[in-house]
Amino acid sequence: MSSDINTRIAKKYIFSNKKLTTVAVMGVLLGMSVYIFMNSLLVGFDRSSNTSIFRSTSHIRVYKDDEISQVLVNDPKDHYIIVNPKVVPNNNTIINPDKIQSIILAQKDVVVVTPQVNSNVFYNNGKSQISGLSVGIKPDEANLMYDIKSFMVEGNFDLLKSKPNGIVIGSGISEKMNLSVNDNINLTSSKGINRTFKIVGIFKTNNSVTDKSKSYINIAASQQLLKQGNSYITDINVNIKNPEKAEEIAKKISDLTGYKAEGWKQANETLMATNKMRKMIITFVSLTILLVAGFGIYNILNMTVSQKINDIAILKAMGFKGKDVIRIFVTQAVTIGLMGVIAGVIMATILITLLKRVYLGGDIGYFPVDYEPTKFVQGVVIGLIITFFAGYIPAKKAAKIDPVDIFRK
Repeated sequence: MSSDINTRIAKKYIFSNKKLTTVAVMGVLLGMSVYIFMNSLLVGFDRSSNTSIFRSTSHIRVYKDDEISQVLVNDPKDHYIIVNPKVVPNNNTIINPDKIQSIILAQKDVVVVTPQVNSNVFYNNGKSQISGLSVGIKPDEANLMYDIKSFMVEGNFDLLKSKPNGIVIGSGISEKMNLSVNDNINLTSSKGINRTFKIVGIFKTNNSVTDKSKSYINIAASQQLLKQGNSYITDINVNIKNPEKAEEIAKKISDLTGYKAEGWKQANETLMATNKMRKMIITFVSLTILLVAGFGIYNILNMTVSQKINDIAILKAMGFKGKDVIRIFVTQAVTIGLMGVIAGVIMATILITLLKRVYLGGDIGYFPVDYEPTKFVQGVVIGLIITFFAGYIPAKKAAKIDPVDIFRK
């Protein structure tokens, strides 16, 4: 019965001063909608960034790292002499690549494994010449890993399988050299080998550096450009089920194979640092706005306690206990919080719905935001916790009021 009375009194306080209640609800609404929207945007940015990275980067890259010349031992007393340490000139091929691939494929988290041969080249067309990277691939496996077909804008990627001299070039190369599908392009490798290829397709990743320098050819053609045999492999690329575990699995692969295994985060440290900084800023700003809304509720309830101090004294004189007073004001705070949270969720949903249809262009495409259920739940929980404590603190103050002291005044 007393619980019902406490609720009725709380409702009376809420609706007796509609302006203050509206201001408090608007504060929570703003904080909640901004928190959900900004954190959903953060998830969207991360997803968009990762998608862009994985168009040309595997989750894990396995390769032979450069070696530094070793220290020379002068005598048994451990006197060391360092003679001009430098990178040892060596062939960076992976020995017995088939065996290495089978070892990697045996790991349960691995989804796709494909070899690759990278060749620094010059693209020639008449008097035009630009430098770039030609990547020798096995078309089916490479497409499974990078989904190359999804960013093809002209031609047919599958023709690489049937045309030994076929090449797929970036849109930037096509524009700078005025080339289109079925045209010929000459490649000069770092070994001085010249070979003419027929363009079977053009891709566009929206990464200008990649589009202006990269091309795909058959792995055998790339080996020939480097004067190497069919066992020459510079990289083995690996995709796993969960990209977030790339560093952990890369270490395991490195221990098993003896080759350097590098996770995608390690290969993109600058971008990862930027993402981390962006995450900290967005989280800080969104939480600050929610805390400001909580302070708004605290101030309003503190004012209510001051205004209703005589009412509180009368209630306590009638037999209401301190915990009843706390329930009244906490109920008021949580009710305001619930109204603000519900309105905030609606507002965030409207914002996301509108902005996800906005096309930005470039690397991003459409505004990188979507409905993220986890962020909605986080926002609701954090919002209700903040409003609870915003009501509990002044409620504790009201519960300690001595009715006798109030009546004497």
